[in-house]
Amino acid sequence: MKNRILYIFFLGFFSLLTSCGTSKSKKHRPDLTAYNNTKPVVEKLSDSVFLSGKNSLLKNKQGLWELYVEGDPLEIGLSTGALTDSLLHKQQRIFFSKITDFIPSKFQQKLLRQFLKWYNRKLYLNVPDEYQTEIYGVSQFSSNEFDNIAPQYQRNLYLHAAHDIGHALQDLALVGCSSFAAWNEKSEDGNLILARNFDFYVNDAFAENKIAAFIKPKEGYPFMMVTWPGMIGAVSGMNYKGLTVTINASKSKIPLSAKTPISILTREILQHAKNLDDAIAIAKKRKVFVSESIMVGSANDNKAILIEVSPNKMDVYDVPNSNQLICSNHFQGEAFKEDKRNMEQIANSHSEYRFERMQELLSENPKVNPEIASEILRNKEGLKDISLGYGNEKALNQLLAHHGIIFKPKEKLVWVSANPYQLGEFVCYDLNVIFGENRNAAKSFQKENLNIAKDPFLETTAFQNFKKFKIEDHKIDSIIKKKETVSTEFIEHYQALNPDYWVVYYKTGLYFYQKKEFLQAKLNFEKALSHEITTVPQKEEIEKYLKKVKRKLQ
Repeated sequence: MKNRILYIFFLGFFSLLTSCGTSKSKKHRPDLTAYNNTKPVVEKLSDSVFLSGKNSLLKNKQGLWELYVEGDPLEIGLSTGALTDSLLHKQQRIFFSKITDFIPSKFQQKLLRQFLKWYNRKLYLNVPDEYQTEIYGVSQFSSNEFDNIAPQYQRNLYLHAAHDIGHALQDLALVGCSSFAAWNEKSEDGNLILARNFDFYVNDAFAENKIAAFIKPKEGYPFMMVTWPGMIGAVSGMNYKGLTVTINASKSKIPLSAKTPISILTREILQHAKNLDDAIAIAKKRKVFVSESIMVGSANDNKAILIEVSPNKMDVYDVPNSNQLICSNHFQGEAFKEDKRNMEQIANSHSEYRFERMQELLSENPKVNPEIASEILRNKEGLKDISLGYGNEKALNQLLAHHGIIFKPKEKLVWVSANPYQLGEFVCYDLNVIFGENRNAAKSFQKENLNIAKDPFLETTAFQNFKKFKIEDHKIDSIIKKKETVSTEFIEHYQALNPDYWVVYYKTGLYFYQKKEFLQAKLNFEKALSHEITTVPQKEEIEKYLKKVKRKLQ
């Protein structure tokens, strides 16, 4: 609560400055004079198949939406918006309802809107014209329901910086991604293979309509990426030259204004780079406002590197004497070796733990192939296979991923996980076929014979219990907040649903502490500490409570 008050005060302070320098950004529109702005006509073949000329949107049997669009930036934007309009409306409602949950006060929401206008005042100067134009095209199909936040175009532009803003201002725990690459002796066939979990979590509904987008631009290379309605930036993708990009957030300081959103930089790399040198050159051109590791894989180079960027500096992390590259949520290059924030991230977060777990699993699997990669992405255990409890962010599979993805760049093959999380079937796509002449827009693009089966964990009692646990976990949060009373049976049931997860004992300890039942609080805090706590600050918090209850019991 204290953090929220400070946050709103921070917003209120900056809202005083909103009259300065925001008028240009509010009035700005990209120059569309060179483009045809005729809105596309969409033909609905069924509830899951939509066509518009050469462009299409289809929902496959695994529940993934497959989008194909081509043309200049405005044509791509308009076609994407026209085909996905109903999904776009739903996605924005989901996202903005989450903001309402986080900041329920109408007054505080108004302060937030004022702050965003000020903070994003220079955003349009840092987004390339082609992507502003594409965002404008998509925005023509967004709902007017949220025009109180900002007009359609500005709102859609702001949303492309939402990850960066949340990351920069509050260090929100929205992203805890894990990625790895293997090549030469470390991969089964010697060719580069990469895999990653994108652990971006708003809520379960946000990931329901994920899109495998296949885009053929007039300028640059055809590419695919996994995205959601309204998002044109790239978080995971591969182009027709076999170049891949994925992003992993790191620790940031707070900048004074928005610059180039990371997903826009990675989209530019994805669309315009054919090899690692091209990717580095593009990254050097842009100023970003958060710290991020961009893993870039290249069929041309048959290896992967990390481009580590922050508001003040950039580094390229290469592993010349290794055939594997691992990335979690801290920097590894020399430029950031003594960086205070990065050192804190390594010491206090779960990033180093997941890094070591990937090292452990890769050493157990000396030759990586797509099936082994999927098993690593789905791994729920901790170091030395200890049980972490389900949902622990120390696990590679935190049971919250928006998607898991696997790339084989030389073969131009990519596998995208179907819901839920990275547990559903990994659906295989071949860019050679999709961007060739034999594409059938009314049929799924997948290569079914190469799909990777869904995780058997989906059929277990443990997974059913985890789903129930998530519901009960929200209930106990509400009970603690409202200082309500529950039965012993409720507490026992809640803990039995996820017995190896420290959180169930910590929250039970808080409940009893609030009720002044200090012996029960002590027992539960001690039990929480006997399990694998996610971060150092969380462990210190429990130890602090334990000292308090021991004093009260004396």
